[in-house]
Amino acid sequence: MDAEAFPVRQWRVPAGVPLAKLAGAVVLVALGLLLAEGDPVQLTLIGLVVAGLVGWALRDLLAPVRLALDPAGVLVAQGFAGRRLLPWATVERITVDRRPRLGLTTELLEIDAGESLHLFGRYDLGASPDEVAEALRTARPA
Repeated sequence: MDAEAFPVRQWRVPAGVPLAKLAGAVVLVALGLLLAEGDPVQLTLIGLVVAGLVGWALRDLLAPVRLALDPAGVLVAQGFAGRRLLPWATVERITVDRRPRLGLTTELLEIDAGESLHLFGRYDLGASPDEVAEALRTARPA
């Protein structure tokens, strides 16, 4: 496949997801100030949860692209804001795992690259895992 003709695509975290995480952090701060009544243990726990939510939202804002097609393979998010190229030769399987849980069905895109397994949900991709899996299978060289 010609590199210039290759349809480079990427999937990213929807803009509303980090905003929801930041809004949750604000709500927790407000509840903590109203309900903790100066208890240092409760304030510390609330502070840790808020810091976690803010860090999680920052990751989504700084590195929103979780998965991208590349002529050489698939770029996946790694670590806080890093990326890793999985050459097509190392990608063994691309599947969608569905599991019923609490009356809902969760779907995860699984990219099995031999010694590593990469999992992506709908809120990582901003699209249905089925659609992304089909796009990856179509782009994969025969």
